[in-house]
Amino acid sequence: MWLYLAALLGLYFLRRWYRERQCVEGLPEKSVLITGCDSGFGNLLARQLDARGLRVLAACLTPQGAERLREATSARLQTVILDVTQTDSVAAATAWVKGQVGDKGLWGLVNNAGITGSTAPNEWLTKDDFVKVLNVNLIGLVEVTLSLLPLVRRARGRVVNVASTMGRLALFGGGYCPAKYGVEAFSDSLRRELLPFGVKVSIIEPGAFGTQILNTQIIKDMLQEVWSRAPAEIKETYGQRYFDTYSEQFLQLTSTASPVLSRVTDCMEHALTARHPRIRYSGGWDAKLYYLPVSYLPACWQDFLVTLWQPKPAHGI
Repeated sequence: MWLYLAALLGLYFLRRWYRERQCVEGLPEKSVLITGCDSGFGNLLARQLDARGLRVLAACLTPQGAERLREATSARLQTVILDVTQTDSVAAATAWVKGQVGDKGLWGLVNNAGITGSTAPNEWLTKDDFVKVLNVNLIGLVEVTLSLLPLVRRARGRVVNVASTMGRLALFGGGYCPAKYGVEAFSDSLRRELLPFGVKVSIIEPGAFGTQILNTQIIKDMLQEVWSRAPAEIKETYGQRYFDTYSEQFLQLTSTASPVLSRVTDCMEHALTARHPRIRYSGGWDAKLYYLPVSYLPACWQDFLVTLWQPKPAHGI
């Protein structure tokens, strides 16, 4: 009996391996828009897809980022300035994309633009701290997707949304985790709605990677700024020792972030170029071996594992 089960399991993985190796045809004729190409995953993916011969439409936040990317790629790659939090900017970029792709439509949309924002215990933060992150990581993603969806539908193409393992297992406060949970929900509903149109929607769930949003100095400055403006009652309740320990542990987490960004961009590339893309991609060994397995555990087990090394407030229980 065990031999039959092993054979069936082997056949399943062999079939999966074979299906995932099949590539779509005519890649040089397909256009892909990527948001957040100034640095990090977006920048590397733009260069990666350009090297494969696709028509890359790279959306950057700054002219300087766009210029650096053009210098590192072929003449096929085109750039556009896009602030996903501004409706006028999204509308202008959409009109530009329509002019670039014509009647063929847009094969791929990669919603990669994102920020970390203020990440600290929720009680230390303000509404504006949450809104700033949600506007970029969730609302901006939704508006860009809705604006470009007719072009993607015309091409029977792909939507690739960058979520996070923090969209499965919230380890810290602030707007980042709620935004990524929202990306997961939006992507799931969108995938089901677009099935009849032949459009495929994939979710990328990276672990911790050494991108600009996890820059150690930026995180250190952010935590200090949040703590400095916290009300006196909050500082007294938690205590300076809590802040120091929390900051040290957060910085240790960022220092262990993987520098190999291709582990994520390879997932994005597969989602865009494979005939049978996955619904979800886990980027990084920490995502595969820790964050995602823990996310399937009962909530009380998750609480124990997540709070095991959490510092104790000065006036807790």
